[in-house]
Amino acid sequence: MGEEREDPQKLKRIAAAAYDYDNDPRWSDYWSNVLVPPHLASRSDVQDHFKRKFYQRYIDPDLVVESMSTGSSSQSARPASSSTETPPSNDQPRSRGTGSTARTSGTSANAGSGPTSLRWDRQTIQFSVNAWVFIVAVLAIFPLVPKGLSHRAYRLSFMGTACSSLYSVYSLYGKPRAWNLQALQVYFQSIIATKDFIYFIYCLTFGTSHLCLKFASIPILCRALENVAKFLRRNFNRSSLYRKYLEEPCVWVESNTTTLSILSSQAEIGVGFLLIISVFSWHRNVIQTFMYWQLLKLMYHAPVTASYHQSVWTKIGRSVNPLIQRYAPFLNSPLSAAQRWWFR
Repeated sequence: MGEEREDPQKLKRIAAAAYDYDNDPRWSDYWSNVLVPPHLASRSDVQDHFKRKFYQRYIDPDLVVESMSTGSSSQSARPASSSTETPPSNDQPRSRGTGSTARTSGTSANAGSGPTSLRWDRQTIQFSVNAWVFIVAVLAIFPLVPKGLSHRAYRLSFMGTACSSLYSVYSLYGKPRAWNLQALQVYFQSIIATKDFIYFIYCLTFGTSHLCLKFASIPILCRALENVAKFLRRNFNRSSLYRKYLEEPCVWVESNTTTLSILSSQAEIGVGFLLIISVFSWHRNVIQTFMYWQLLKLMYHAPVTASYHQSVWTKIGRSVNPLIQRYAPFLNSPLSAAQRWWFR
């Protein structure tokens, strides 16, 4: 029975040992912030211990990581004359072993509970911000809300999503190792294609602009709805209030995340065309339009959003290209130049 109980942990330790730490940018940041003496940092057992700690924190919180034994290092530091001392009695090692076992289990329990509570705090903060964003975004879109309140809710929804995205990026990737050009370049290369960073730039683009496009609130509304539904399902599934009123909507949201992502992609691309139209009006902002199309280009190529955006652009091409070939063939040259820039 004891071996059967240890099987899940054994599999988790095997998975932790087989994990590709070198290709995970979080591992390099984590290892650089670990304070280990130089003569211990080069030891493989020390590195394996902190890799398991990293795996427990970021990948599998159920992995039990025992405290690192210091017996080998303390024995190597003892003088050679200690070998001539009389060995202790049989009772003494047992009592010491029992005490060390208790200390080990207590240390591992504390080490396991620390990251869990930290993750809980992060999830709670994200849930609170996303729930607030969802409410103010609904107020911004709802047509019967007064104009002044609607505009204020519009700005607040973008600022809230920007703060939530930035906090998520900081929680996952931390801060740059150093504040020089090379370290910042490496740091931004690791986060530029993440969904949270893309939404952060998206919210800055519209949250700081004088142009009020209610249509641009659809992606952040879908994002907030998805995050709130996930949190409610994971943490309130035993609540009678949740089961009575919120279970069916949350299940629908989690089962239709692909639909929400496609809707967000369509809205993001539609906003791009609205900005092009706004260039010919009194509310034009050429710099914002150019920056947003750069962001759309990033969304087209970033792995987290590429499939949805490429699908929408394919449908647009199937509908528009025959019309251009038939009624406006003179647009072929400008479109070819735009495509070369887009795929570059």
